[in-house]
Amino acid sequence: MRSPESLAADRLHLAQSSGIPCAPVRDLLGTDDVELAYRAQRIGVGRRIAAGDRIVGRKIGLTSPAVQKQLGVDRPDFGVLFAAMDVSGLDEVPFDGLLQPKVEAEIAFRLGADLTGPDFDPAVVRAAVSNAEAAVEIVDSRIAGWDISFADTVADNASSALFVLSGHPVSMAEVEPAEVVMRMTVDGEPVSAGTGRDCLGDPLNALAWLARTAADLGDPLRAGQVVLSGALGRMVAVGPYERAHAEISSLGSVDVVFGGKDRV
Repeated sequence: MRSPESLAADRLHLAQSSGIPCAPVRDLLGTDDVELAYRAQRIGVGRRIAAGDRIVGRKIGLTSPAVQKQLGVDRPDFGVLFAAMDVSGLDEVPFDGLLQPKVEAEIAFRLGADLTGPDFDPAVVRAAVSNAEAAVEIVDSRIAGWDISFADTVADNASSALFVLSGHPVSMAEVEPAEVVMRMTVDGEPVSAGTGRDCLGDPLNALAWLARTAADLGDPLRAGQVVLSGALGRMVAVGPYERAHAEISSLGSVDVVFGGKDRV
């Protein structure tokens, strides 16, 4: 008999490969079994690695009160970033392969040292960061209508899809993550705003939470990895040919231009 986490991973994989969003997986996993949801996530991660992709970091999700309110959840989660998710070098991000994407602006940290613990004091966590830069995460859900519980999004690799880094990293001496101010537009229209304090009080708090959680799971954060620290404001749906532009004080700006769907 197949395990519930395997059945959940299969359902999500079929949704991604077919381009047709699926029903929630909480009927298989329950809504609050965190361990079971992460087991389903690990099955999906293993499939990507087996297919030749490579882990380059982690993403922290559900850190902003605005996003928690949007999705009806009350705690952060995390997912895995793969090399194929990094579309920073593209002039135009293909819309094909995305099901129901949204964008959110956040701070990306590049680690210069391992975070293995047991000490995750704020000073230790900050010292492990080599630089920070503005980023836009393109989140997506394999689950129809974003009808997700905490377990649904965890199993779905924290509703991850793609990410874009500004390409202009700054040292930690030049930025105070809690104090940044973010503004985001889509096709010139203001759509989202927030500050560093909207991310668990400080994006470095989010990084510390992830470092502690990852170490507890036996898979600690490593030097060279990228960590998307979490949304600074609400996430916003995007469509083909649209342009998202995010400005984060002290870090500059980052743009994402989407291509068309089913373009030949």
